[in-house]
Amino acid sequence: MLRTLVTVLALASAVMGAQKPKTKEPRVKITVDHKPDDCPVRSRQNDMLAMHYIGKFKDGSVFDNSYDRNMPLEFTLGTGMVIKGWDEGLKDMCVGEKRTLFIPYQMAYGEGGFAGRIPPKADLTFEVELVDVIGRRDPKQYEYKDDPKHDEL
Repeated sequence: MLRTLVTVLALASAVMGAQKPKTKEPRVKITVDHKPDDCPVRSRQNDMLAMHYIGKFKDGSVFDNSYDRNMPLEFTLGTGMVIKGWDEGLKDMCVGEKRTLFIPYQMAYGEGGFAGRIPPKADLTFEVELVDVIGRRDPKQYEYKDDPKHDEL
């Protein structure tokens, strides 16, 4: 009986030791560069936002800049319209607030990169400014996004 117990414990220990250690999920690192004194509205899930941004690689070189186009990007927060790092890093912002987001590649364009402009596994930095919270959108508006029966998106 004792021998069986020792064998079971040895097997359990071997199985536990063979399991891969849990790795921490990558997270966005947020630095608040400027926060207005008055903040009547904060960004939240399903808000339509207008954002100015400067996107940079790890070496500091710029790959995109909305200020150069004089046109902020408009999108709905938390719906997958932008990279995961933005959906996480832009929550709870005030209009006029500026942040720097340090986004690991897993929350940016992943292992494949993007359209030859963003290399695979590229960690990115974005200097962002919330220009406006345009309004809330109905989350049901996006429910067919991954449904093959609805190909309009």
